[in-house]
Amino acid sequence: MDKIINKDIKYIGCDDKEITQFEGQYMLEDGMCYNSYLIKDDKIAIMDTVGKAKKDDWLKNLSEALGDKVPDYLIVQHVEPDHSSVVAEVLKKYPGMKTVCSAAALKMLGLYFPDTDFNVLTVKEGDELCLGNNTLKFFTAPMVHWPEVIVTYAKEAKVLFSADGFGKFGVYDSEPDDWSCEARRYYFNICGKYGAQVQALLKKTATIDIETICPLHGPILKGDGLKEAVRLYDIWSKYDVETEGVFIAYCTMHSNTGNAAEYLAEVLKQKGVKKVAISNLCEEDWAEGVEDAFRYGTLVLAAPTYDGGLFPKMVDFIHHLKIKNYQKRKIAFIENGSWAPQAARIMKELFKDSKDITLVEKTVTIRGAFKESDKKAVEDLADELL
Repeated sequence: MDKIINKDIKYIGCDDKEITQFEGQYMLEDGMCYNSYLIKDDKIAIMDTVGKAKKDDWLKNLSEALGDKVPDYLIVQHVEPDHSSVVAEVLKKYPGMKTVCSAAALKMLGLYFPDTDFNVLTVKEGDELCLGNNTLKFFTAPMVHWPEVIVTYAKEAKVLFSADGFGKFGVYDSEPDDWSCEARRYYFNICGKYGAQVQALLKKTATIDIETICPLHGPILKGDGLKEAVRLYDIWSKYDVETEGVFIAYCTMHSNTGNAAEYLAEVLKQKGVKKVAISNLCEEDWAEGVEDAFRYGTLVLAAPTYDGGLFPKMVDFIHHLKIKNYQKRKIAFIENGSWAPQAARIMKELFKDSKDITLVEKTVTIRGAFKESDKKAVEDLADELL
């Protein structure tokens, strides 16, 4: 997708193709992009900076876009370092520039840049800033996904600068059809806990006419791509089921529990379930597992007993689901234990305080190897899920 917004608004962001993990925990196959924009009007505004690894590239982009002009405002929508690492340096370069941010952001900027003097214009819900031909209107977006966040609407251009909203993993994407996959993984792992706050922001932005969304990560969204992104965000932030189907997440030490999980997937497909996804949490990306757990309506967890408790990788996975506010789903369990199976009991206990979770009463217990005699129990579980 093209990076051109209009004659006044320019893209000045950067791709980081070297980074392999985001926030030190989310795997990146293709790197990450840090989006930043320049509004060049009678008054000139920079919309956010970038992460420190791309400082030099961004300063070059900024200088080229400015030409012989000097910026009047630096708008800090989000203080997280992947968007604010160059704040102190750009303020030093342009000492007359005002920093525009929320009152909460000002406090945070002091934490990250204690030796910087800020000439600040603090904004609140509904405040406007006229640049000339472009008027910026600010909306607060607390906990999407930090408490200081604002989003900015360029009224005449009908452009929403959406901060981390509508972002995705990966470098700047020229293929808008690929947006949902990495946007979904990004949303549930970064913003998933804050569905109510995302809903509140969606209600605010539904009152304005938006033709373009400019996020801080991922492609600029327009037309059908924009409509689809808003549709999905509404589903995701309500914790509704996006795709009818079953996701099977398993851990396995010696392939036996995995064999049972794989057999269940085969049976479900044979019985007509249109979409069955499966993941080995010992080998595959747990964050993608979180994404799929939220995408589908039914989750099956399969794990061995370990040291009298639950296999640690499954403990971690369930922990990640719970801290992201996992809800409105049906969960079934497969356990393995050669002498004292405990995994299913512990998994059920871990979900006892979760909201709107239905635990399937039928549990499959494997003792050691997955045997021919175990298949009937798995088939019965498949019938229960249907």
